[in-house]
Amino acid sequence: MYAVIRTGGKQYRVAAEDRLRIEKLDGQPGEQVVFDEVLMLAGAGEPEIGAPLVGGASVAAEIVAQERGPKIVVFKKRRRQNYRRTKGHRQDLTLVRITDILTGGAKPTAKPAARQAASGKEAEAKQAEPKTAKKSGGAARQPSAVEEQQVAGPADDLTLIGGLGPKLKQRLGEAGITSLTQLAALSDGDIERLDAELGLKGRIAREDWVGQARQILGSGGPKADAKPAGETE
Repeated sequence: MYAVIRTGGKQYRVAAEDRLRIEKLDGQPGEQVVFDEVLMLAGAGEPEIGAPLVGGASVAAEIVAQERGPKIVVFKKRRRQNYRRTKGHRQDLTLVRITDILTGGAKPTAKPAARQAASGKEAEAKQAEPKTAKKSGGAARQPSAVEEQQVAGPADDLTLIGGLGPKLKQRLGEAGITSLTQLAALSDGDIERLDAELGLKGRIAREDWVGQARQILGSGGPKADAKPAGETE
């Protein structure tokens, strides 16, 4: 079925799902408009021609966008009057999509914008419910071991030991000692092995790295005293 409607001083042949640009109508994209000036209905049996309008017929449409037409140049000139005027113009247009052709005084269904707004509110409500449950009723999530290690990482830095710099930290890491906890757990045999392996010449025991590590882990205190004079990293 198709219809012939009149709007903006022009006539248009329209059918369902047609899109057309017409003279500007007030409204925002998504709103529904109804054209009551239906001049003819055809496509289902004998054509029905209005006199001038078809009684009880209307066409529903949805505003897709508010646009402007192409620019035209308006030039005026008057001979021998030194008169020339140039102006530009762009016509305001509305792009609409025909949703339904109604007969017998039928009314259009709910506005598309209203349906979209209702569905959008339902979606927001569904998304908000789990978040609210997590905030109010859900139990607090326990941090994982990796997260605990990341939080505690800066306090478990080998460079907190007095006299132990980045170079020695790297060498200890290559030997498998990467944290204060490992350093604090070293036995006398482990200390001797590290001294021999890294060529520290008794520095671990002399500067009491194990004791410093235990003190830092126990008190969380600041970096221990600086290394003795003459020692190198």
